[in-house]
Amino acid sequence: MPKHIISGLKYLAAVELIREGHNQKEVAQMLDMDRSTVSHYLNGRNISWNSIEIAKLITELCPRDFLTLAYALMQEKARIIIKTCSKREYKGTVKDSCIGCGLCADTCLMKAIVLNDLKAQIDSNWCCGCLMCRETCPTNSIEILEVKNGF
Repeated sequence: MPKHIISGLKYLAAVELIREGHNQKEVAQMLDMDRSTVSHYLNGRNISWNSIEIAKLITELCPRDFLTLAYALMQEKARIIIKTCSKREYKGTVKDSCIGCGLCADTCLMKAIVLNDLKAQIDSNWCCGCLMCRETCPTNSIEILEVKNGF
């Protein structure tokens, strides 16, 4: 069953990446697949529609659950799936109270946080809104807000 879920998530990501203008070779590299599999996915072959429906449900989970499940299934390769399939956008900021301990960077499965000059910096392009970093911050210096398009 996990392989079917992974296939469904990769299918959704492949379709979205093609919509964004990437070619099949780029999509194959990003999703760690061969080009023929990408081609089959895009033509509706070699994947069950139930797998796609389950994958769609997974992408609609709260950000933490989506990240946790995808990471459990795909480890590091989950990053591109999360980034591509998530319909929500988040902006992360770090307050001046940050002590640069690095706990948030160690916790972030999306690798959206780095330490720079002993202060955490969040790359909002990779933030998935799971809030795990905020919960581990000993100084409550991290704020993650959902960005509303057009507002």
